[in-house]
Amino acid sequence: MTSSLDTLHDIWRIAGLPDDALSFIDLPGRDPVFPSSFAVGRAAQACIGAAALAACELGFARGAGRQRVSVDMTHAAVECTGVFTVDGKEPETWGRFSGLYRCADGYVRIHANFEHHQDGALRLLGLDPRTATREDAERALLLWRASDYENAAAQRGLVVTMLRTFDEWDATPQAQAIAAQPLMTITRIGDAPPLALPSLSADARPLDGLRVLDFTRILAGPVGGRALASFGADVMLVNGPHLPNIPAIADMSRGKRSALLDLRSERDRETLWHLIDDAHVFAQGYRPGGIASLGFGPDALARRRPGIVYTSLSAYGAEGPWAERRGFDSLVQTAMGFNAAEGEAAGERKPRTLPMQMLDMASGFLMAFGAAAALCKQRREGGSWHVQVSLAQAGHWLRGLGRVEGGFAIEKPDFAPYMQRYESGFGALMAVRPSAQLARTPAGYARNSAPPGTSAARW
Repeated sequence: MTSSLDTLHDIWRIAGLPDDALSFIDLPGRDPVFPSSFAVGRAAQACIGAAALAACELGFARGAGRQRVSVDMTHAAVECTGVFTVDGKEPETWGRFSGLYRCADGYVRIHANFEHHQDGALRLLGLDPRTATREDAERALLLWRASDYENAAAQRGLVVTMLRTFDEWDATPQAQAIAAQPLMTITRIGDAPPLALPSLSADARPLDGLRVLDFTRILAGPVGGRALASFGADVMLVNGPHLPNIPAIADMSRGKRSALLDLRSERDRETLWHLIDDAHVFAQGYRPGGIASLGFGPDALARRRPGIVYTSLSAYGAEGPWAERRGFDSLVQTAMGFNAAEGEAAGERKPRTLPMQMLDMASGFLMAFGAAAALCKQRREGGSWHVQVSLAQAGHWLRGLGRVEGGFAIEKPDFAPYMQRYESGFGALMAVRPSAQLARTPAGYARNSAPPGTSAARW
């Protein structure tokens, strides 16, 4: 197995950033830090370290001196659990119909945290969402082949995957498409002169003065925006008033403005264009093609705001027959073979999930890394840039880090040393403080998390 530093170097070189910056990173610790057969500690540490170091490199390009970055592996892995409480209570994050179900020939996992996904999955089984019980769903799925239910759900835009082994996943055209892609891409999409960024004082955080529009909702994207906020960026989280949200917004909106815009409204679309005119980064995690159909795709933004960095998150990448499928971390883990492999390594008869939603977390911090790296490239070369990250590419990368011998011989670490109390618009929030330690300008959150619509949609 390679070290965390080697892993970070590989991420760093995707962006073509200067190698001399790599001497400013410290990555103490080693796997296993959580009970798992996968190198989740190293993955967490390398992604977070890359994001922090790229932010500091942009700060250096803006006139601040380089500073040391340190990321402890255990702290990084705890941060990637996303654990938090509000007023002393841990919110219920899983819908009552979400989870793994046995079928006639295997298993499927259903994501039913949102009502429309839940109701669609139940109706596909011939069940009435108003009266169905989980036991009803379990009985109904025993009559389905796993692949048939997965395909039927995909055709209806639902979020369901069948459980696969690594070998079964590798045999699919989508796995082959993912294997042919890099971990992430940073692509020039238009010409533009370097944007004038405000210079930094010695005590300014590396991303101070940068404006980020965050159009993401489910873990990975919000993690990326939160990371940028922790390094000083002015991040505006934008929700649609008609769209459902998740309890984790209390944690994921730390450091951000929280505004509402309805992109079905001409007036709100015009408001968004005015926000884009002064933004440096636009992050989106809509279903593939979704936000482009509303007029806010990467090429349209590059024409309107030359020099912008546009980051896109998807479930299964931009290539392959599943490119337009919806997906969430738990489902991608199931589809790609992680759950089967983890259960086998633990000596259990049933599949087992990873100890955190590592594909979400890795993708989120890679989005933050890509945004900061692309801003460095923009400053050096000009141009507009498109950063593309997917959960499946992150999963393929995690698998490539190798397996951890004896990973289930340890217990979960104590979370208490890494927790911090924050005020919030949701109540008293206890959450994991940033694991990236910056020597001169500590990472942190200038704004408290707040419900959608608390902030006006203006800079």
